[in-house]
Amino acid sequence: MGEDTSDFLVKQFGKAPAVVAGLIVLAVSLFFQFRIRTYNKWIYWFAVAMVSVFGTMAADVLHLGLGVPYVASTTFFLIALIFIFWLWNKTEGTLSIDSISTQRRELFYWATVMATFALGTAAGDMTAHTFNWGFLNSGIIFGVLFLLPGLAYLAFKFSPVLAFWISYVITRPFGASFADWFGADKVKGGQGYGFGSTALVLTVAILALVLSLGKEKPSVGN
Repeated sequence: MGEDTSDFLVKQFGKAPAVVAGLIVLAVSLFFQFRIRTYNKWIYWFAVAMVSVFGTMAADVLHLGLGVPYVASTTFFLIALIFIFWLWNKTEGTLSIDSISTQRRELFYWATVMATFALGTAAGDMTAHTFNWGFLNSGIIFGVLFLLPGLAYLAFKFSPVLAFWISYVITRPFGASFADWFGADKVKGGQGYGFGSTALVLTVAILALVLSLGKEKPSVGN
């Protein structure tokens, strides 16, 4: 959803207005997320959705706005993500999401999520365009990679925390590849459904899934 929403907004309103608007709405969503002291599914998933939109914009700004090659931007965001993980683990002694009980740990969490979405966008574009794998092949490959950490955990008792984060990171290029495949024009290797239409369908799906979630439970600081 974030990939197609970002592409739709940039196409409709231009790069600068879309990025500025995305940053403002992201800031608002995170403001409410950090302000509340109990878990609220609507506020939390709204923040996740805005991170996904702005994370796409952040990656696209480097390539489309500054001309940075996809390989370079992917490497940059990967290094940034590794650094966040290192600092998080060094500071808090764990990367488990079950341990997020302070605002400092939540800051590490959201920094990780932001870097993950930016990395995923850059990586998906790199495999589709630079490596010429196309959107569909990229999505399939990332889908296979997504399953491997879980299989390693089941078969070899691989670290559950590490397995979670590896799979979590891969969800972004996996989702972005299929989003582009559905939304992009056929001449660009997509199905031509349009970024706006695809984003709308996925947004409705997200709303339905969030609505189906169970009762709210205590979260950060509780």
